[in-house]
Amino acid sequence: MSAINQRLSSWGLNSPAARRNITGYIFISPFILGVLIWFLVPAATAGWLTFQKWNLITAPRFVGLDNIENLFEDELFLQSLKVTTMYTLVAVPLGLVLSFFIALLLNTKIRGISIYRTVYYLPSIVPAVASAVLWAFILNSEFGLLNAGLRAVGLPKILWLQEPEWALPALILMSLWGLGATMVIYLAGLQGIPDVYYEAAEIDGAGAGNKLIHVTIPLLSPVIFFNLVMGIIASFQIFTAGYLITSGGPQNATLFYVLYLYRAGFLHLKMGYAAALAWVLFIIIMGLTVLIFKYVGSMIHYEDTR
Repeated sequence: MSAINQRLSSWGLNSPAARRNITGYIFISPFILGVLIWFLVPAATAGWLTFQKWNLITAPRFVGLDNIENLFEDELFLQSLKVTTMYTLVAVPLGLVLSFFIALLLNTKIRGISIYRTVYYLPSIVPAVASAVLWAFILNSEFGLLNAGLRAVGLPKILWLQEPEWALPALILMSLWGLGATMVIYLAGLQGIPDVYYEAAEIDGAGAGNKLIHVTIPLLSPVIFFNLVMGIIASFQIFTAGYLITSGGPQNATLFYVLYLYRAGFLHLKMGYAAALAWVLFIIIMGLTVLIFKYVGSMIHYEDTR
């Protein structure tokens, strides 16, 4: 043991500061290994495959920029990008607003409020496949619960999953089912706002609307910003609903980007082209995130802790 201590001392690793550093690196090593194994290595492999033609059977063959050039000639690539963009532009704002107002309603002190919070949160922990199966039944044009409700009020049935103009709105409606996670984050932010701000607003004669606009929203803006960024990232990676419920149809109306990426790689065995699609998706998400931080981040109100 003394020999080991002498060797550590010769390396400068036997001091209390060095031991603290080593302990810190040990604790963060799972995260570092996770980033290395599950992100950097796959990303580098996808970057290499972007310039290859590989069908998972034969050896990869270098094709230069062919995969990238094919993107601009692929109508399905543009269609999948269009569908995903439309989904993001509608589903994300709807989800942010609706979950915010649900959190406001649940941020009250009434009897049994914990039960209501649990009920609203539960759908967000239902497995994605189970949710897809459930909503396939709800949206069924013949015996689905949604059309049954429409018939009950005298409205005609809607072919939710068979008509191109209704398929994407149906999946957007389905996305509102899992707002529980976003709602809980809003609720935590609301409960972190000190009552003193509301009391000061009341002294100044502010009503409920003014307190919401001038107190709640500014102080909750970091939480809103976080949910916005995470919502956009998640919306560009939507896959399960389009894969299980509509299979990208009808007429490619729900052909989401990641679904098309999956088809290119694992159905058509174009792994090089799928890798190019993956890198385009990464660039899109990264670019949107940078733009949001640049133009929206400046409007966020952060509490001064000095």
